[in-house]
Amino acid sequence: MLNMTETTKVTTLDQVVIRFSGDSGDGMQLTGTIFSNLSAIFGNDISTFPDYPAEVRAPQGSLSGISGFQVHLGSKKIYTPGDKADVLVAMNPAALKVNAKRLKPNAIILIDTDSFQARDLEKAQFTTDDPFRELGLTNRQIVSAPVSTMVREGLAEFGLDNKSVLRCKNMFTLGLVCWLFDRPLDSAMHMLQNKFAKKPLVARANIKALTDGYNYGNNIHASVSTYRIESTHIAPGFYTDVNGNTATAYGLIAAAEKAGLRLFLGSYPITPATEILQELAKRKDMGVITVQAEDEIAGVCTAIGASFAGCLGATSTSGPGLALKSEAIGLAVIAELPLVVVDVQRGGPSTGMPTKSEQTDLMQALYGRNGESPAVVLAATTPTDCFDAAFWAGKLAVEHMTPVILLTDGFVANGAAAWRIPDLDTYPDIRPHYVSGYKDDAPWKAYRRDAESLVRYWAVPGTEGFAHRIGGLEKDYHTGAISTDPDNHQKMVAVRQAKIDRIADYIPELEVAGDRDADLLIVGWGGTSGHLYEAMEIMQQQGRKVAVAVFRFIQPLPKNTAETLGRYGKVVVAEQNSGQFAGYLRSKIDGFCPCRFNRVKGQPFAVSRLVEEFTKIMEA
Repeated sequence: MLNMTETTKVTTLDQVVIRFSGDSGDGMQLTGTIFSNLSAIFGNDISTFPDYPAEVRAPQGSLSGISGFQVHLGSKKIYTPGDKADVLVAMNPAALKVNAKRLKPNAIILIDTDSFQARDLEKAQFTTDDPFRELGLTNRQIVSAPVSTMVREGLAEFGLDNKSVLRCKNMFTLGLVCWLFDRPLDSAMHMLQNKFAKKPLVARANIKALTDGYNYGNNIHASVSTYRIESTHIAPGFYTDVNGNTATAYGLIAAAEKAGLRLFLGSYPITPATEILQELAKRKDMGVITVQAEDEIAGVCTAIGASFAGCLGATSTSGPGLALKSEAIGLAVIAELPLVVVDVQRGGPSTGMPTKSEQTDLMQALYGRNGESPAVVLAATTPTDCFDAAFWAGKLAVEHMTPVILLTDGFVANGAAAWRIPDLDTYPDIRPHYVSGYKDDAPWKAYRRDAESLVRYWAVPGTEGFAHRIGGLEKDYHTGAISTDPDNHQKMVAVRQAKIDRIADYIPELEVAGDRDADLLIVGWGGTSGHLYEAMEIMQQQGRKVAVAVFRFIQPLPKNTAETLGRYGKVVVAEQNSGQFAGYLRSKIDGFCPCRFNRVKGQPFAVSRLVEEFTKIMEA
């Protein structure tokens, strides 16, 4: 046990934002993840934001190669990773420069002085030998430490090469941050032992660097205050730190289990969705089948084939892949097969900004197929909500025999939060619409439907007496034979749309949080949820009456959408695109004309900017 030898000033805070930043090889994602896990174990609510470059290996020390990990933790509900940081760990001058505008006044900056030499400053394009004065950071608290030197000296006994030794620098800084925020090291040591279980020497070296950093903090205690974030009151249960992609994978597994089906994922690796494929590939113990296909089209086609054969077929991708899958999704629409398509949105168009986040695929999800080709569209709101959203996607796909497109984004997919592992018994059953439930006296044909839901009956190949043919050509409503009859085509188009519309009877109604008599309703969808809720709370603290409605179900919309939005005199729709959802709502609700707030920067909303703009709208 490590004890402080002298009295240290301890400041209690209700929340704090910490940003770890350095070269892509400096281990900032691992450092931030471990600290986030420690905070969750300690009982804090957390929200994280990994922010990394698209380059595989940018030049060391360059501005383009900076990787960051921001974590917001507190003793109350935390909605976002925070706008600006209270503490910045800058492993080199480029990290300091890239993040200078993301710091609060009087922020603490931890630097490795060994990486702030003249050559390092030149790489980061500084023109003087005083980067702090050059950036106007003279009022910040600077904690300088020769991290590289101390790590070399501390790990000399291990006999590692210089490159391996310097890879432990991130653990030294993690130890220092753990000291700063009064985090015990036992759990961090356990995490490192697990991560490097097959490399015990590396594990011991990282643990030694971690404890050296913590001890160094003890030695400099007089120069900076330490901070305590009290634990929040959380519901009893088992918790884990989970990111959105992992939660999405778990949600699909849960849906398949509830439906009594095997889960099949056919996918092609693409940033930022690849982790879903990687996680599901580990789950053979849950009966999951995965295929890493040769391209996006093959991925979705294997999933459709699996659905035809009686599985819950799914495919994961990002915006460019969704475009490539569009024709095959249309096949699933006309064949009326269950299919879940997960689109982890990223910056576009084309290759765009692969590691940045936007909400720019909404119109593509709604309409990006040839012909009248309706599909269900959902959007996950937080990293932990990805589980519930994926479960709902599987439920609607199986019970209504339709493709379901689940929109997440890079922010919620890579971000993490403390997740209370749910009791699956509390989730609704999923009942596949099997042909065994067919009650009509007329002989069964492939497109015979339930009269109430308009869902066609699912005859899994091999079911005796129910041989049939489906496919991409239009079929006769009654016989299932290929048909080019104009009236029949009109009827099939209308029925396929009506089937999607009637799903509104099977999903939850839209909920509104905040003031019942609000002067402004803030509307959003998907991953901007936390920022909108936090903006509402700040405005309420300022004495304004505000409410928030965040949509998870987009097509079809909840039944009470028009009535709910119509209750408010002013409505603003905020989204990370040029107004796609606002335009969609206007097309669905007669006379609806909301204000709009749109930003497409590849970065999450700044809550302070939301408050500023929403206040202007209220006062206009």
